[in-house]
Amino acid sequence: MRADTGRRADVLRVLRDADRPMDIPEIAERLGIHVNTARFHLDTLVGTGQAERTTAPHRRPGRPPLLFQAVRRMNPTGPRHYRVLAEILTTDLATTQATEAGYHWGRTQATPPSINPVGRLMGMLEGLGFSPEELPGDGVPRIGLRHCPFLELAEERSEVVCAIHLGLMQGAMESWESPLTVDTLQPFAQPDLCIAHLARK
Repeated sequence: MRADTGRRADVLRVLRDADRPMDIPEIAERLGIHVNTARFHLDTLVGTGQAERTTAPHRRPGRPPLLFQAVRRMNPTGPRHYRVLAEILTTDLATTQATEAGYHWGRTQATPPSINPVGRLMGMLEGLGFSPEELPGDGVPRIGLRHCPFLELAEERSEVVCAIHLGLMQGAMESWESPLTVDTLQPFAQPDLCIAHLARK
């Protein structure tokens, strides 16, 4: 797999260094590889958006040759490090700021008023990957969260991450004009469960 990746990078480098689109035989000759190998890597590069197919001007009878050229963009297949970004953003974020940020984001994600805000909240949390379940409450429902989409970060900075989650639930309920709000979020009430406690406004 690493050899394939290296060869594909060579094909892309040839395309980038060229001052014009190139056909498959020319690319294969430049790299000393079989035309089928060049075609395989070119098809992959086209699939990832790093290269594109084009054709030469049709000046003589017959099918014009298929040419390839590099797409001038950052590599979309490279690694992502969103956790690093999340750690940077949460390092100096106070709990009150985190709740407010979550609140405003929750309002933008929520849809207009709902006749079933608790059900709508459950649906939103499901869509965000929290695996919610309604728990029995004392007249007011509670929502259990079985998964945290930011688990590793929440374990290290629960005071910030959980405050964001609380805020986004509060913001959503506010936008739905719900008579209930999410009063508190109890992180890791059990090792595999966080609990959102709802309350009447």
